[in-house]
Amino acid sequence: MLDKDLAEMYSVETRILNQAVKRNTKRLPDDFMFQLTDIEFNHLISQIVISSDSNNRWGGTRKLPYAFTEQGVAMLSTVLNSKIAIDVSIQIIRVFTRMREALLNHKDILLKLEKLEKKTLNQDNQISKQQLEIRAIFEALKQLINSSKLPRRKIGFKIHSK
Repeated sequence: MLDKDLAEMYSVETRILNQAVKRNTKRLPDDFMFQLTDIEFNHLISQIVISSDSNNRWGGTRKLPYAFTEQGVAMLSTVLNSKIAIDVSIQIIRVFTRMREALLNHKDILLKLEKLEKKTLNQDNQISKQQLEIRAIFEALKQLINSSKLPRRKIGFKIHSK
């Protein structure tokens, strides 16, 4: 998200948001945010309408905007002091706590299913419909847990040459 959009979302002026960014550079590393280049910004202008003339007499962007990743948006909520930013920060912490609890529950279920699978396989060498269903559930849960470990694709602007 761009700085001006986040400023609006957090109910602060863009200059206030950018001041907070400059004061908290250690909290916002390159994988949390970056400043657009001239080329990226011009490409962005060609896709959306930004009110500005070449002399900036009518407002618009005077500096290259910052773009924030989802981690940057979350961290930004901790460095801004608006009511909305504080509420967002609290909600983020609550969501992470719930996600951690859910992952722990999945691991417990997975361990129980492994025990159940071993027990049913030991009881009977023939594969029953019930055993196939248990294996399917077991594999689906394994994929769900392992999917959170996959590398995420990079975000940012892509400029396609003509």
